[in-house]
Amino acid sequence: MGLLDRLRTVIGSRAAADASRGADAADLFDVSTAYVTMEANLGYVPTGDAALCFGDVDSTDFRDAVDEVEAIVAAGEAETGTEYRSATDDYGYRWIVLHDRTFEDLVTSVHFAADTLIDARFGSRLLAALFGFEHERDRTRAYWIYSFRRGSFYPFVPDDIGEHERDSTAEFKLESTLDGELDVEGDRKYWYPLWPDRRGGDPWD
Repeated sequence: MGLLDRLRTVIGSRAAADASRGADAADLFDVSTAYVTMEANLGYVPTGDAALCFGDVDSTDFRDAVDEVEAIVAAGEAETGTEYRSATDDYGYRWIVLHDRTFEDLVTSVHFAADTLIDARFGSRLLAALFGFEHERDRTRAYWIYSFRRGSFYPFVPDDIGEHERDSTAEFKLESTLDGELDVEGDRKYWYPLWPDRRGGDPWD
């Protein structure tokens, strides 16, 4: 699983201190229409993958809330075909990873999972929701990441050519095309990279 140690500090404690507003899972529904613009204007299509990342808490109430989240996504797997798995990375962050070729169902599942933690008063533990995309022509991976600490989206496009390098040109193009449909984070210092452990992998791998 892949969160760099630096990211653990930055996206957690520093982002909490600089939070612009509280977590609002309803924001996630904005990406369910914005992806149409991405495909039409930029050639990016959904990979069918998304993930919710959150910090762990050693408490019975939190474990109960996570159990409820897993029960919700399990029910979604039966009803809509949205597959899921859960994992804990090397830095103690929890992940709910989802797969569904119907993008709207994918967004709904991520929303339900996040909203359940918020309702259980663990919204402060939510870090990010990630939605994966792939360019139709060159298969370049791109992600829209929703920061619960900032209440906004930002693009992340890893550059497979270098080690932990980003395709800033592609990110800025995504920003300019989707700004207005998504609440894009205006301060780019908060566009935190979530690097995968292996080249070509996803951040949750």
